[in-house]
Amino acid sequence: MARMATFDVAELRRLDQAFHLHPFTNHRAMHRDGSHVVRSANGSTVIDETGRELLDGLGGLWCVNVGYGRQEIVDAATAQMQAVAFYPSFFNTTTEPAIRLASRLATVTPTRINHAMFTNSGSEANETALKLIRAYWKLRGRREKTKILARTFAYHGVGIATTSLTGLPSCTEPFDLPLPGFLHVPGMNAYDSDTGLDAVAYGKWAVRETEAAIEREGAGTIAALFAEPVQGAGGVFVPPPGHLAELRDLCRHHDILFVADEVITGFGRLGAWFASVLWDLDPDVMTVAKGITSGYLPLGATMVSDEIAETLCDGGYLAHGFTYTGHPVPCVAALANFDIIERERLCERVRDDVGPRFQAGLERLAGHPAVAEKRGAGLIGALELRRPTRGPSASAAPGTLGLVVHELARAEGVIVRGIRDLVAMAPPLVITYTELDRLFASVSRALDKMWS
Repeated sequence: MARMATFDVAELRRLDQAFHLHPFTNHRAMHRDGSHVVRSANGSTVIDETGRELLDGLGGLWCVNVGYGRQEIVDAATAQMQAVAFYPSFFNTTTEPAIRLASRLATVTPTRINHAMFTNSGSEANETALKLIRAYWKLRGRREKTKILARTFAYHGVGIATTSLTGLPSCTEPFDLPLPGFLHVPGMNAYDSDTGLDAVAYGKWAVRETEAAIEREGAGTIAALFAEPVQGAGGVFVPPPGHLAELRDLCRHHDILFVADEVITGFGRLGAWFASVLWDLDPDVMTVAKGITSGYLPLGATMVSDEIAETLCDGGYLAHGFTYTGHPVPCVAALANFDIIERERLCERVRDDVGPRFQAGLERLAGHPAVAEKRGAGLIGALELRRPTRGPSASAAPGTLGLVVHELARAEGVIVRGIRDLVAMAPPLVITYTELDRLFASVSRALDKMWS
């Protein structure tokens, strides 16, 4: 509490401007308006630099699944730091939390996915997947299989290779990426496709386009296809039933590994531990992060099938890993997070209770004149926005309406994410009925202001 008493917003903003580079930020605009500083958080709400309570409709960054202020996670991490604050998983050594977490993950992943290599983020999990995939094909005598397929509007991370996987020009163009060998096939953005196809027909077309790309490049040169079950940061694109299974079957037919990037969709977000279980995707590789600790500490994991793990283990020295791979403190935080999800039946709560209620709220907002389309599944959703013909928002630059509504919603006391001309939401899985009502009422008022 003493630290809160000396909280100096002006000084913090000065230091932030002088020394701190933020991720995914227009720094000139931020410092003109003043950095937001979160002072505290509990449940589904955060307290900002003014002491104002804001309902977090994005769960931090799609990740605070069990909500803020969970003492169980704090206590577990504290006890682990007192026992063994750190030891690497190098040198034929590891710690108990890393072992137990790898084992526990295997109880909730698809049947063939039983082996985890830990990382510090989703970006690192996908970067690790890329290296393990290259090693796997080389060990199988197929070193010509190096090309990677990903999808337009995909987001897979910020490393050189994972940015190359990402199908968002805003992420790739500033760095002259993608690298050679990374190829993009159509993602599930039927809304912006100008094809006139509905989601089901568009999904069929996207599979045909993917098969054409495989035939054009040569299946013998393609190592893997990466797919987010729900394309999150690209715009919350939810596949029609069976679409991802068709992509997986296409990969199987051409001897291409199918990778499910579950960084956003894991740990209850869709009403199951993973979309790969919910939709029977049977991937060869899965990547996870975010909800694995509910964002309390950085942690990710690359999980591979039994066949891939056996090949890698038989290949001798596996020269990959990070200093903090299997760090005991994030691993024990993840175990405590697992306990909360299981004890409070949060997957079932999303599936049977707050998920349907959240989707019903999105459906009601779909009737607003400012909304062109709503998309969602479980506790994740997005609203595509129409440009008003009058008022201040009518002159907003193309692709910025989402930011307009983001700011208007924040003024109404809730946090949503603006992406191009849409707003996205993914609140904590513990959000209450009252908070859901507040979220949608505030977004509705923000839409009213944007539209007027």
